[in-house]
Amino acid sequence: MPYTNQLYARIREEYRTKYRRAEEAADLRRAEIWAKIPAVAEIDRALRLTGSACMEVAMRGGDVEAEIQEVRHRNAELRATRAALLEAAGYPADYTVPRYECEACHDSGFVLDRMCTCMRRDLINAAYDASGVGDMLREQTFDSFDLSYYEQDPVAHKRMTQIYHKMRQYADTFVSGTSGSLVLFGGTGLGKTHLSSAVARTVIDKGYDVYYVTAVGLLAEFEARRFGAASIGDSESDDPTRCYSTDLLIIDDLGTEVNNQFTSSVLYDLINTRLIRRRATIISTNLAQDEFRKRYYDRITSRVLGEYTVLPFMGKDVRALKLQRK
Repeated sequence: MPYTNQLYARIREEYRTKYRRAEEAADLRRAEIWAKIPAVAEIDRALRLTGSACMEVAMRGGDVEAEIQEVRHRNAELRATRAALLEAAGYPADYTVPRYECEACHDSGFVLDRMCTCMRRDLINAAYDASGVGDMLREQTFDSFDLSYYEQDPVAHKRMTQIYHKMRQYADTFVSGTSGSLVLFGGTGLGKTHLSSAVARTVIDKGYDVYYVTAVGLLAEFEARRFGAASIGDSESDDPTRCYSTDLLIIDDLGTEVNNQFTSSVLYDLINTRLIRRRATIISTNLAQDEFRKRYYDRITSRVLGEYTVLPFMGKDVRALKLQRK
C-alpha cells in the first residue's frame, strides 16, 4: 500500500471505530427489545445455535444436505416470527441490525481480501488534506485547465498545450523512485499552480504520498524547528522532515522567500538529498531563468537546471483574463 503508514493507520483506526460504534448501537437496541419482548430473546438464542446444529449434522453423517436444509428452513421461520413480533410492537423488522455506513464492507474497509471503495475514497481524501492543499486539489484538475486562455498568442498556445500534455503524462505515468523532477518557470497567473495541483491530485489518486508547500511556508517550518518555535504542531503536514521522504514534493512560488545563508543551505540540502534518494520534486517560480541563476548559489542552480526537466510557461495572466470574461 503506497500511502504513508501514518495515514493508513489513521484511516484503519477510523474504520475500526465506525464498526465498533455500529455494533455497540445495535447491542443497545437488541437489549431494549429483549427487555420489552422476551420472545425475541428466546428466538435470538435459538438462532445462535444454528451454527452448532449444522456442525452436529455434518459430524453425524447420513443425509447431510437434507438435514441442513431442514435447519435452514427452521431458521427462516424463526426470523419471520421475530420480524412479525418486532413489527407488532411498533418496531421495524431490522431494528436490531447494525447500521453500517457502508453495507458492502460493514465498515471493515475490506470486501474479502480487497480494499472497499469507501476506504479507498477516504484514504484519497485524507491524502488530499495531508498534502497541504486539499481544497485546491479538488478544484484544480487537468480537466478544469482551460487552454483557450492562451489562444490569442499562437506561440504561447502551442507551448502551453505541449506543457499541459507533458505534465499530464508525467502524472499518469508517475512511479516513485523513477519519475524525474520538473521546474516550472513563468510569470504570475500562467497556470503553474493549477497544473502542479493537477499533478498532485493524479499522483495521490495513484496511492502516492504528495506534499505541496509554498517556499515561504516550507522554510518557515525549517526555521521554526531550528529555533524551537512552539507553533509547530505534531501533524504530518507540520513536519519539515517529511519533505525528504515524500514520494512527490511540490514547492510553489520559489523566489518569494527571504534569501539568506540559512534558507539557501536548507534548499540545497533538500534538493540534493531528494536527487540522491531519487525522490521526485516539482518547483514552480515566477523568476526568469537568468534571475534564478543570480538569486541562488551555483550548487543549487546547477542541480535544478541540470537535473530537472525545465518547463518555461508562456502567455498572459489567466486570472486577469478570467475577470475580463465575467
